[in-house]
Parts: sequence; structure tokens; C-alpha cells
Amino acid sequence: MSDIMRTHTIVEGLRALHFPSDRDGEMTAHLDRLFERDAEGAPIPVPLRFGRTRETRAILYVADPGDGKTHSVHRGLFKYPALVERPDGSLPWIFATVPSPASLKSMVYALLKASGYPIETSRRSIWELVDILRDRLHDFGQCLIWIDEGHDLFCADRDLILRFLKALMQGDEAVIVVMSGTNKLDEVIRSDPQVQRRFSVIRPRAVTAHIDGPDFTDRIAECCRRAGLRPPSEPDLVSRLFHAARYRFGRVIEMTIDAIEQALLAEADGLEVWHYALVWGMQEGPEAERNVFLVGNWKSIETDPIEIERPRRRHRAASRTGGR
Repeated sequence: MSDIMRTHTIVEGLRALHFPSDRDGEMTAHLDRLFERDAEGAPIPVPLRFGRTRETRAILYVADPGDGKTHSVHRGLFKYPALVERPDGSLPWIFATVPSPASLKSMVYALLKASGYPIETSRRSIWELVDILRDRLHDFGQCLIWIDEGHDLFCADRDLILRFLKALMQGDEAVIVVMSGTNKLDEVIRSDPQVQRRFSVIRPRAVTAHIDGPDFTDRIAECCRRAGLRPPSEPDLVSRLFHAARYRFGRVIEMTIDAIEQALLAEADGLEVWHYALVWGMQEGPEAERNVFLVGNWKSIETDPIEIERPRRRHRAASRTGGR
């Protein structure tokens, strides 16, 4: 095997790893509220109904770009006992990413395709297509829909799309809805109180060196071990990394794997801060004086100050998806 292919194999293996975090438990806790139970108390693929109208409920997973929300939701659904693969190889849920161009009709088409429905140009009205989708989900025992990159869906047809979400959670064919996206999605859902009350919200916290530093030091060392590299020894590397990654879990992992790739391509013996600096330079620009991993006063370097919310100071006290 060539050196390039060996590096590619190692890096792809690292990208396929799951790095446990408290967000795993959050997803499970929210799902636990939404399903019926069998006699032993185990969740089954039947949506729980709420209130006099007997509607289902939904989950909103909101995170900044690069925080790993798609991976977190996918793993949470794929591992949840009521949603595991059935004996015939099918899943009791479907998944679709918001298509481009985004509209209610294109979204319903994407969900119908995920359900296995043969899609052709149709003269049916959008609500006739929605009825077909609801009937198919009911007939095939699919109890949950996951829509990823949901913030893109509301570029147009906002009122119709909000009405569509309510329709999915009403009637005999009602299903659980999971939507993941950025804070823009949260703003839209909050604009309609009738829709908002149906959603519970997951907002993963920012990582901090004080709380998460030791765990990430161990994770970096484990990734290095798998790659055959010596782990980095710089005492402030994790703090610099968190700052460079906007204090987002997914970005920290991605930058580390990219830095390991640079170390392997350079045939280095170990992972060093310089390899992180190379990754920063490729992603953010070549100016050394603004490279978080090279300058002394790295805390003064702003990283997307408008889009990214910094972690608040704490007081001392304490794989495969449906439709793919």
C-alpha cells in the first residue's frame, strides 16, 4: 500500500469514529418522551400521543455550523431501541436533507423518495402529495421523519411549511418529527407558537478547556495512537484548539483529524502544534500573525465574532439512514 493510500485509510478510519459526549444522552432523553412502551417498559416504534387532540411531538436540534449536529442526530436515531433496523432491513423512520432549491414541494418530493415512492413530475397539488406521504408512512410502519439542514427550508413558503409540519403531527397517520439546523431554524419555529409548543429543543453546549480539556487531551492521544503518531506535548494546545474551533465539538474533532493528516503526509513521528497551524492556514488564510496556533496572544484573535457565540464564563461553584 502506498503512503498516500495508507494515510487516506487512516484518516477515513478516524472520521468514522464516534466520540462520545453528553449530547448522546440528551438525544436519548428527548426521544424517550415520544414513544409508547411495551409491557416491560421498552420503547416501541409507535408515537406517543399528547393532549385532547392526540397529536405527536417533535425535536429541534439546533447547533452552530460545524458542531456535528448531523452526526449526533443520525447516531441518536440509529441507536435508539425503537428505531433500530427491522428484520427485513428497513428502518421505521425516514430521512431527507432539505433539497436545493428549497420549497415545500421539493421537500415533500424528497421525503416521498426517501419513503420509496417513485417520483415523477406530478400535477397533484402539494397537499395531495402530503396525503400520499402520510399514507405511505402509516402503511409501512414508519413513525418518524428527520429533516436535516432545516434552516434552508424556510427561504420561501414559510407559512405553508409551518402548516406542513403541524399536519405531519396530526391525525391517525401522525408521526414524530425531528429537525436539525442552525439558530435560524430555531427563530422560525419560535415565530409560530402552535408549532413551537410541539417541539422540545436540544442546544449542545460549547466546549471549554476547563471542563472538556482533559477528555479531549485523551481523545487526541487515542487518535494519534491509531495513526501511529506521538501525541502533542504543548501544554496550551487544547486551549488554542478550542478557540480556533469556535468552541464547537465537531470542529475540534475535524481540525484534529485534519492535523493528523498533515502530520502523516509530512511523514512526521508525532502530531505537533505546527500541523494544526497548517490546517488553520488552509481554512482561515495564510497570515501567520492571525494564526491561533502560532502567535503568543492567540486569545485576542477573533473567530467569527458575529456568527459564533462564545461560551459564557462559569461561576465557581461548582451510517445508514432511512431513505439513503
